[in-house]
Amino acid sequence: MRIAMIGPFGLRPKGTMNVRALPLARALVVRGHAVRMILPPWDYPQDAGCKTQDAGVEVENVALPVGVPGLFHLNTTRRLVSRALDFQPDVIHCFKPKAYAGLAAWWLWQMKQMGRVKARLIVDTDDWEGAGGWNDFSGQYSWAQKKMFAWQEQWGLTHNDGVTVASRALQSIVWSLGVKPNHVAYVPNGCGGSASARFQSEIKNQQSEILLYTRFFEFKIDRIIEVLRRVVEQEPDAKLVVVGKGFFGEEEQLLKQAEAIGLRASIEYAGWVDAAALPGYFAQAGVAIYPFDDTLINRTKCSVKLIDLLSAGVPVVADAVGQNAEYIRHNETGVLVPSGAAAAMAHAILDLLHDREQADRLGRQAAQDVIERFSWDRLVEAVEKIYKR
Repeated sequence: MRIAMIGPFGLRPKGTMNVRALPLARALVVRGHAVRMILPPWDYPQDAGCKTQDAGVEVENVALPVGVPGLFHLNTTRRLVSRALDFQPDVIHCFKPKAYAGLAAWWLWQMKQMGRVKARLIVDTDDWEGAGGWNDFSGQYSWAQKKMFAWQEQWGLTHNDGVTVASRALQSIVWSLGVKPNHVAYVPNGCGGSASARFQSEIKNQQSEILLYTRFFEFKIDRIIEVLRRVVEQEPDAKLVVVGKGFFGEEEQLLKQAEAIGLRASIEYAGWVDAAALPGYFAQAGVAIYPFDDTLINRTKCSVKLIDLLSAGVPVVADAVGQNAEYIRHNETGVLVPSGAAAAMAHAILDLLHDREQADRLGRQAAQDVIERFSWDRLVEAVEKIYKR
């Protein structure tokens, strides 16, 4: 098959196309398909007009038009649709039913109704944008944008030839919109085909080091402080290593709260870390935590960071919310605790810090399990089925 993938933005700085669409495209190429990714790099204009190859995948960043905002959006969408159709695809897969990808899907669906496009139109969703989702969380959207994105989401998920969803919660939501179950493919975020070299690394993991690899929006800061307080009471040498940066400066709030109760010395803040440096932090961690408040946005999202930790063999204690409970088998490949239960999370952390044999066992089994169940080589099969249905 010839497959055109349309994104809402470029490969950088946002991660959706880089960690979801591109690995899927590579897996499709391995199975003999031709794939072109067409992207609007409005958020990284340096890439405009750039064409590259990635493991056999054609990656094309359309040239950005010049003009007033309304015409800019129209012309950018027109270019995405034109470049997709020039590929003469059997399938056009739009990633996210919002923004430019959503506009392209709308345009293509109208053309299909007029008989001008024969390719199957597939829409992918990996987050919930509407009420209770990113529209409520993001402080960047205007009232008009929120209305537009919510409409695009509802329309895009119900006007297509098939939907790929990244979580079980999204699968249920799409079904509730009246989409037939056999039109929906569950395709969670995946990982590569081999485990990290954590266990072959010369770096010896630090028994008292707790890793928090995060963007901060998934949980309340005060709960992390409470978890750390409980751990330090029993293990004074324990240290929380924070890798990541918040959307709204949440890391500063964390450090201020820790300072206020005398825990600042128990936190090492690394900030945003380049992907090449992450294996070193994973290797040093005695345990990682993955806190998730029980919210709609968390239930619908599918965390690539959690996949990274598990495939690297890091023992993880996570809240049992949404996809966390899909990725982790409790007490087999990690530990799941009730969402918001600071005491339970602290207890699980201490158990793993004090029982290195158990922690290493969980880490090894996690790496093996996540690669067996969630490698892109396996997930691509569900995508092929929805393409061919």
